[in-house]
Amino acid sequence: MRMLSYGIDWTYILVIIGFIFALIAQFGVKNTFAQYDKVHSARNITGAQAARMILDANGLRHVQVVHIPGELSDNFNPKTNVVSLSDSTYASTSVAAIGVAAHECGHAVQHQVGYMPIKVRNGIVPFVNICNRLSLPLFIIGLIIGMTPLAMVGAILFGAVVLFQLVTLPTETNASRRAMKTLEGMGILESEELKGARKVLTAAAMTYVAALVSTSLQFLRLLLIATRRRN
Repeated sequence: MRMLSYGIDWTYILVIIGFIFALIAQFGVKNTFAQYDKVHSARNITGAQAARMILDANGLRHVQVVHIPGELSDNFNPKTNVVSLSDSTYASTSVAAIGVAAHECGHAVQHQVGYMPIKVRNGIVPFVNICNRLSLPLFIIGLIIGMTPLAMVGAILFGAVVLFQLVTLPTETNASRRAMKTLEGMGILESEELKGARKVLTAAAMTYVAALVSTSLQFLRLLLIATRRRN
């Protein structure tokens, strides 16, 4: 690998591509959510009410539904068995809010049925956290002291983050499929409303695709830099 003229490392292009892709995905989900946040469900059900209905229907009455501040900060915590819905979801009767709430309930159902990808994702979290903390320090130290094998080890450890995001992608898409199936089966949303909810969840899924692409490009960049130093 060689520097471009004026001393600019061409591998920065990989970082820029990943950043642009992630930016487009974030814009897409915010724009889609804003569009369908204006479309209110015919049944006038809030995100919190929809979540409670879905959880109860799946025998998850022990799982709480709580309100948290923020926008699109919704999540499910399997350790506390709590579905947390943000300001934009909890009390809103919009199609977008109900779709997001159903998605988080989808994660709760995944834990209940023992969905394998989510088991794998949760199982590798400690390993990924360690690799993430060590990867860049080892990589940078290896470059500074001229120890290429150490830099390569740091680059390879960063690959654990790519692995985590690779496992996360099917977990998120499966939760969305469960959400759409439940919303239709329980009659929470009508036909046209389901289309809006699906668009919101599809846009949200693209943010995970973008994160995987961005991290993969960063991983490739680290490998290329370490290889250049070796050569």
